[in-house]
Amino acid sequence: MELFEKDHLYMKEAIKEAIKAEALGEVPIGAIIVYEDKVIARAHNLRETTQNATTHAELMAIQQACEVLGSWRLEETTLYVTLEPCPMCAGAILQSRIPRVVYGARDPKAGCVHSLYQLLNDSRLNHECDVTEGVLADECGLMLTNFFKGIRERKKRNKK
Repeated sequence: MELFEKDHLYMKEAIKEAIKAEALGEVPIGAIIVYEDKVIARAHNLRETTQNATTHAELMAIQQACEVLGSWRLEETTLYVTLEPCPMCAGAILQSRIPRVVYGARDPKAGCVHSLYQLLNDSRLNHECDVTEGVLADECGLMLTNFFKGIRERKKRNKK
């Protein structure tokens, strides 16, 4: 299977995680980590459920992958995430030495891979990542758009 096909296949797995988040009333963001063509970690946002600001999909997937591999160095892995990582998650990606990141939709308000900053490709830092953006971006973005549209509609109805 060529890389393009693998990226789509694995992004669909991340989307499944995002759907789980949405079912819980969480922002629909999902992440998986792949090592040697196997999914070794999967997670979705749980910030509202846990009332913990650090329970982003990427951070929880990184924690799982570290446990599976028995190391904080996640070399030879790829992180797939439905939304461009925020500053906190980009920092964790760099610290865990993930060499490749694939994401779906850009995040113009908090994205730190391309949108606001380019943390994963800043040569001043001790690690850089190969980044592929826009994999199933429309599908990933539409999930988020529909989620926030639903919240706005509920708030509008509740005011009446």
